[in-house]
Amino acid sequence: MTAVIPFSAALRDRSKNAHSGSEGAGFMTDLMNGSGTRDDYIALVVQHWFIYRALEAATERMRVDPVASVFISDKLTRLPALEADLDFLIGGEWRRSVEALPTTRAYVARIERVAATWPGGFVAHHYTRYLGDLSGGIHIGRLMQRRFGFETNGIGFYLFGDIADPAAFKDVYRSQLDAAPWDDAEKERVIDEVLVAYRFNTELFVDLARAKAAQVA
Repeated sequence: MTAVIPFSAALRDRSKNAHSGSEGAGFMTDLMNGSGTRDDYIALVVQHWFIYRALEAATERMRVDPVASVFISDKLTRLPALEADLDFLIGGEWRRSVEALPTTRAYVARIERVAATWPGGFVAHHYTRYLGDLSGGIHIGRLMQRRFGFETNGIGFYLFGDIADPAAFKDVYRSQLDAAPWDDAEKERVIDEVLVAYRFNTELFVDLARAKAAQVA
């Protein structure tokens, strides 16, 4: 008898290559190995602000959905931390100067469109962002802290003060994925949307590298 693979395990396995590709994008590699600059880090924080503003607006709309609401936790909210980081990194007038890159605009549009009508699609983007933040994101925050001499100001996005045990939180989240009332076709759609989210993340790093090169030129 063939063992049934939990949906969370299938999702993690099917997105493994896309996840690795996103982590290994040149812009992030430079930032993490020490050759990236403080300005590079700020550029990334700015794009995150646009993305999480869209995702967390969608989260508010999805609180009433019986399936999507199971995944929502205020402990994950990142937008206030991002705004505090930008206040520290750029100054209080930062909203007047920031601009979304083309990939970010497309990414935001995708989140808004999906979350307007499709709970499973919302969960796909929610999963991709927040479980990533609770995994590699925490490591990135520590690297940036050491690299740029931050204490907590500037890296608040990566600090989950209300989640004492990120690994346990992720385990609960994955059990919720396994319990979601999706048939096989819907599970495939959710996996495909997770791959779309990872593609946007990788393309964003390309955009950031391109924007940096244009400034140098």
